[in-house]
Amino acid sequence: MFNVMDALIALPGILIGLSFHEFAHAYVAYLMGDDTARREGRLSLNPLRHIEPIGFLMLMIAKIGWARPVPVREDNFENKKLGIFLVSIAGIVMNLILAFVFTMILKYTAESLGDSPLFEVLVMAIIINVSLATFNLLPIPPLDGYRVLSAVMPAHYRYKLYPLERYSMVVLFLLASSGALDRILDPMFNSVLGVLMNFFYV
Repeated sequence: MFNVMDALIALPGILIGLSFHEFAHAYVAYLMGDDTARREGRLSLNPLRHIEPIGFLMLMIAKIGWARPVPVREDNFENKKLGIFLVSIAGIVMNLILAFVFTMILKYTAESLGDSPLFEVLVMAIIINVSLATFNLLPIPPLDGYRVLSAVMPAHYRYKLYPLERYSMVVLFLLASSGALDRILDPMFNSVLGVLMNFFYV
């Protein structure tokens, strides 16, 4: 059931997580030789540049959603295979960095924050960024994990996967509605969160 207070607590983490995730894709693409995202105004940390309204509402309400994909022209990369790999993994790495940063902020402010709303905002920001990172690791299009897999996969296998992309959203919906998605993601989520908590308690 949708709860307004829970949504407000989650909002900063979602806006930061999505904005930095998409910015990372755009920035690494620019570094690799493609300025398409920069020319279209996507080399920005402004959430309004990256939010897709329906995907954002789905994320707030149903806990699964999406942002506007960053436009990338792979042929502009000086090293195409490396460019695809680095751009694809950039968003995941950025969310893990954000989760670590929020963990460190919480570590040194937890005592003074007590049970304040800001404490809950920081905790939720950690959870959201770990969730975004682990979810995007899934090798299902259009998620980043699929792009990473495509970058390291031999070309003759990669082309065989292209026809399957049309069914990707159906697969994601079935996994989410059946509860299988949680069973797949929970071990990864808990492992990453466990590592962060080790830093928190050191």
